[in-house]
Amino acid sequence: MKTAVITGASSGIGEACAAKFAEGGWQLVLLARRTDRLEKLKQRLVNQFNAIVYVVSGDVRKRETAQEVANFLTDHGIKPDLLINNAGLAAGLDSFEEANQDDWDLMIDTNLKGLLYMSRAITPLMVANKHGHIINVGSIAGKETYPKGNVYCATKHAVDGLTRAMRLDLHIHNIKITQIAPGAVETEFSEVRSHGDSERAALVYKGFKPLMANDIADVAWYCANVPEHVSIHDLVIMPVAQAAASVIKRNG
Repeated sequence: MKTAVITGASSGIGEACAAKFAEGGWQLVLLARRTDRLEKLKQRLVNQFNAIVYVVSGDVRKRETAQEVANFLTDHGIKPDLLINNAGLAAGLDSFEEANQDDWDLMIDTNLKGLLYMSRAITPLMVANKHGHIINVGSIAGKETYPKGNVYCATKHAVDGLTRAMRLDLHIHNIKITQIAPGAVETEFSEVRSHGDSERAALVYKGFKPLMANDIADVAWYCANVPEHVSIHDLVIMPVAQAAASVIKRNG
């Protein structure tokens, strides 16, 4: 039985990936800050798919959290086949000169440092196994920029570059490195970005059909289940209505 470690698993793309891989018969180790949501998700996956699910409560921004996950795997004799670095967020949508620097710290610590900490903690286990796969959930914001996206775009550009650098270092250990870079996905993303302003968040997806979390989970499943000699390096996925990060055809 293969094992997937998924960060940010309590909602959105992470939750959808957990369901997809549970349905496919994988064992799961799920990490998120919201323990109550993790436990509810675990129970649902056990009931629905008879899945084997472990949950670890923690914050990827803290280096010790990543080590706790690695220690958990080692202590339970679990060999990680796949790490999905999904935890990430946007905070604020302000022009650079007006931006809240606390938002900057939150995005850098979560989107970049959290991914670094988790990957650094898990890769030695994959190296020891001479096998593994890491999927970094990036963004179209890592391929281009848009007004008032400044530091969020910067963190996702860093993920894009880091993904390529990880691949160069780790391919000799038979470890695949994939980036999935979605466009507009309707999750809690925009509500978090707008600091809980649900009306403002709803406008982001108004007038067109965005991607859904399940669409990204389907892509992650495909990337994780190609033949052993095949590696998907980089995959951009957009809704049909979105031609670029800030170019969306809306109805009305």
